[in-house]
Amino acid sequence: MGLTARDMSDMGRLAQLASNPQDTTREELYLAVASLYRVQGSHLSERERLLMRDILLRLTHDVEMAIRISLAERLADDPTAPNDLVLLLADDTIEVARPVILRSPLLCDEDMLHLIAECGVAHQEAVAARPHIGETVTAALSHCEAETVLVTLVRNATAKISGSTYEVLVEKSQHIEALQEPITHRKDLPPVLATKMCGWVSETLKTYIQHHYEVDNAVLSKAVGEAETAVRTEPAAPRLTPSESAQKLVDKLYAAGQLKAGFLLRVLHQGQIDLFDLAFARLLNLPLNAFRQHLYERGPRYVALACRAVGIDRCVFSTVFRLSRQARMMKPVLSDADLAAVEEAFAGYSKAEALLVLKEAALTA
Repeated sequence: MGLTARDMSDMGRLAQLASNPQDTTREELYLAVASLYRVQGSHLSERERLLMRDILLRLTHDVEMAIRISLAERLADDPTAPNDLVLLLADDTIEVARPVILRSPLLCDEDMLHLIAECGVAHQEAVAARPHIGETVTAALSHCEAETVLVTLVRNATAKISGSTYEVLVEKSQHIEALQEPITHRKDLPPVLATKMCGWVSETLKTYIQHHYEVDNAVLSKAVGEAETAVRTEPAAPRLTPSESAQKLVDKLYAAGQLKAGFLLRVLHQGQIDLFDLAFARLLNLPLNAFRQHLYERGPRYVALACRAVGIDRCVFSTVFRLSRQARMMKPVLSDADLAAVEEAFAGYSKAEALLVLKEAALTA
């Protein structure tokens, strides 16, 4: 029979239909509620807006993606669309969210920062590709670990990037080769940072920098020399027992609920390998020695399982593996068999299952 005029005018009736559609399909109800929200959004009370948002949230996963994508495409360029509805679509799967993230004029910096912090790599890539993102947003993106997000950001010619954010990106380009070419070709890259990059980029890019940034030969030679010295300098070996201050910091963060995967990645990038090991072991609730055995002695599969268990994304695994191995003065080499084992660890285990495997292995070690 479908929706009647009485159904459409009765919020309680719509909520009831969301739980028990009867003769109305969930797709029909979803589009009807979304259309009503779009047309009458400015006239709805706060209670009605919350109710409609709740209805749409309940229906989202039961409605075909094609229908949700169609709605997102219709609202992406609409400056009068209800902001709550746009945010709901931006939080959906990336196929639905992408047109809204890329084009909606209603999304503000605060919304972008929420997506960067709470959503996955695909949403972060969409934010990085959005035209005319500001310095606050690009600064947050620069701290993402996914290479694809960083490359998308620096290839976005309209993105506004501050000097301090460029410093972060240039530093990361030492280890992420894919960043080097698009960074050097940006017109707003500070010349001093372009010169610094001459210490690690290819000869082709070095020549490009010399021609486009008017780099003094003496300054160039100094930059290259400093980079070579840094490469030759061996990092300090990790301590068997981390410092008391490191232990206190980890305990404090853990107690406050602030010990998260992002902290691990930040200290690893900073070369604080003792703190990285200690914090990682705490998140896994494993003794430090057992954790180090998993990470450094059992092979890449166990590194992948540890990352999976604490919520580190697959796309960041290579960075974790490489930097942790380099800190231990080990070669970060992955064979085809290793890569297959890593893929299986991420695809075949939930976070809880990965943690269980690690704990069982620790008991039998």
